[in-house]
Amino acid sequence: MASLQTLSKSFPGWVLFCCCCCLPLLLTSSLPLKGASTAHHACRLRKINFQQPYIRNRTYTLAKTVHASDKDTDNRLIGQELFVNIRENNRCYLMKRVVEFVVKDVLLTEVKNQYPYVEEVAQFLASLTSELSSCQFSGKREHIEKNLEQMKNKMNQLGENGKTKAVGELDLLFDSMENACTDAPKKGGNKKKN
Repeated sequence: MASLQTLSKSFPGWVLFCCCCCLPLLLTSSLPLKGASTAHHACRLRKINFQQPYIRNRTYTLAKTVHASDKDTDNRLIGQELFVNIRENNRCYLMKRVVEFVVKDVLLTEVKNQYPYVEEVAQFLASLTSELSSCQFSGKREHIEKNLEQMKNKMNQLGENGKTKAVGELDLLFDSMENACTDAPKKGGNKKKN
């Protein structure tokens, strides 16, 4: 406290305080720089969202548990075909749309009563899409809609096993969202056992 009083009496002390404490806060603020694309900025999540061991473990445990009951090893909902003809700067927007679909049409259906951790994972994923609410596509939307529709159709063709497959691939969804929406993507891409 005494050093704070001394600091307050001295103008150079305030300048030092501002330079050491306030300037770094301003430089690291989440406001876009003048002239920076706000669409790109809106399509970014903080890496820390994906580094929470609790929710990562819940997501991976849920996926592993459900994947064991998935009898279809030939089809994949979340894979490289989802990104065919999608420009790099539109991948996060695509993943936002995929996650919104999975949360609404899979996790928040009767599935939430069948498996452990579904509601926690759904809440986490919904919070990510909420953070991406301003994320928009750039350029033409047709490939995004086509790929999203193909994924939905594939899930519907699989019938009841389609929802099982979607839950069993939550780890892939988690990793794909991290890769598409953070500035420092994970290395290795989508790896999944068949």
